Amino acid sequence: MKIIYKDGAVAECPPEEALHVLRHTAAHIMAQAIQHLYPDADFAYGPATEKGFYYDVDFGDKKLTDEDLEAIEKEMKKIVKANLPIKPFILPRDEAVKLMHDRHAKYKEEHIGDLPEDAVISFYQQGDYIDMCVGPHLTYTKGLKAFKITQQSGAYWKNDANNKMLTRINGVAFASQEELDEYLKQQEEAKARDHRKIGKEMGLFMTDELVGRGMPMFLPRGYTVWQELENYIKEKERKLGYQHVMTPCVGTVALYQTSGHWAHYKDNMFPAMEVDGESFVLRPMNCPHHMMIYANRPHSYRELPIRIGEIAHDFRYESSGTLKGIERGRHFCQNDAHLFVTPDQIKDEVARVVGLIRDVYKDFGITDYRCVLSLRDPEDKVKYHPDDAMWEKAESALREVLTELGIHFTEEIGEAAFYGPKLDVNVKPAVGAEYTLSTCQLDFCLPAKFDLKYVDSDGKEQTPVVLHRAILGSLDRFMAYMIEETKGKFPVWLAPLQVKVLPVSEKTMDYARQVNQALEDANIRTQLDERSEKIGYKIREARQIDRAPYMLILGAKEAEEGTISVRNRDTDETTVMKLDEFIAKVKHEIETRAH
Repeated sequence: MKIIYKDGAVAECPPEEALHVLRHTAAHIMAQAIQHLYPDADFAYGPATEKGFYYDVDFGDKKLTDEDLEAIEKEMKKIVKANLPIKPFILPRDEAVKLMHDRHAKYKEEHIGDLPEDAVISFYQQGDYIDMCVGPHLTYTKGLKAFKITQQSGAYWKNDANNKMLTRINGVAFASQEELDEYLKQQEEAKARDHRKIGKEMGLFMTDELVGRGMPMFLPRGYTVWQELENYIKEKERKLGYQHVMTPCVGTVALYQTSGHWAHYKDNMFPAMEVDGESFVLRPMNCPHHMMIYANRPHSYRELPIRIGEIAHDFRYESSGTLKGIERGRHFCQNDAHLFVTPDQIKDEVARVVGLIRDVYKDFGITDYRCVLSLRDPEDKVKYHPDDAMWEKAESALREVLTELGIHFTEEIGEAAFYGPKLDVNVKPAVGAEYTLSTCQLDFCLPAKFDLKYVDSDGKEQTPVVLHRAILGSLDRFMAYMIEETKGKFPVWLAPLQVKVLPVSEKTMDYARQVNQALEDANIRTQLDERSEKIGYKIREARQIDRAPYMLILGAKEAEEGTISVRNRDTDETTVMKLDEFIAKVKHEIETRAH
């Protein structure tokens, strides 16, 4: 693939730059198409992105519709087919300003004013379209083989809310139609799995602008799932010697100044509140509270390790553009724990944490994940606690433990917590990029900051080491992960509605009520559909909307013989059996947490 640089030089494109150049050229072709259709449009920025491209455009009072986007894409195809040559040129600053002024390109003209005095101001032209750009670009428009406009949104000029809101038009571009088709197929699958869509269909959670962005509210069925996850992980932890606590959702600014979060994490915290002369903040994490619980009384080495766990409500300020249902909100609940250990207990406790992670992943059928040792960036003197000796000790200790445990891991610089290195377990979901689900962090820093002590076997005071760990991460994010992995088809034990009772007609309603009551008495989550709808409609809704693992179809024959017809959600098979037999089957699946 030939590309052309701003000085006019033509060369073969390096493979690692090919998609970037392709997508950058696509942004120019889209801008030219917009210029043809909307001559008064004014263009701001139009870069390539990881998957495609966008252009921020001022359309005046014009509001674009889906039909407008289709028209722009159609015009782009004409420009590509015309195979226009793309040619660069360079102008002195005064001539560049005049060119942009004459073309009524006020955003480009302003951008020139932001450039250094010695900047080389280059342009690329294709047909009647001229754009200020550093390039490089394709040499001809026909080099753009596969593209699609995907959406529009709002974007402030220079990303400043004090400036005008522009229209951002996004698109994707690939080297071949096959790659584009595969991407679009993945996008459709992502839409089908989106936990926000499924959560709304199933009535799991909701959001409301009056409550606040990033503040999801769990509805009865969603909270049922949430509680099952809470009960599950607490049961696992109790068997491993964890003690569960409950701490406040706020703390003083002084608490976070002591921990170091105020210096290193303030921008991610909600603003302080003044009450009775004290400053309080909504907590972004729970470690300072747990440090204070440990400090509440003296400790001997014989007590350690001490494992403190909590399903804790936390609050972080996330920018509105990053919010995503219950996967990423401003309020969430961490499956958090802090393990206070002696130095010689680090290996065994990390091993137990890793074992718990593996055990939980096995229970949920999670197999596609990788382990990352997240280290600090030694050059970043702002983000990380400034103690080189502590960092070298902590990183070496965690690396040695993971190696001795035989855990395969990669190392990533700059991903550590501000107080210490960590093991991150990143899952690869069915769609989308991987993200961290579980973490185990090694901390020599906070115990020293809070002056935590224990008395060793010689009667001397020592400072414990702390392991920060979260297995499910946050219950909210884990639930979002499970929704998208299963498309809302939870295993029986986790399903908010385990059985839907479907009488065929009013004639079998009394029998259906008896069956439903028997299920309730057995502590099975059930619902009786008493509506006067056709049985086919009821079955489709129970399977597609409720996503109930089992549907009991009760007609005249079942009522007469005292049996039930059980429709399986996943296999769509129907089996006739006795109610007692079915109840025993479901209870076994719940007790064993079958998946």
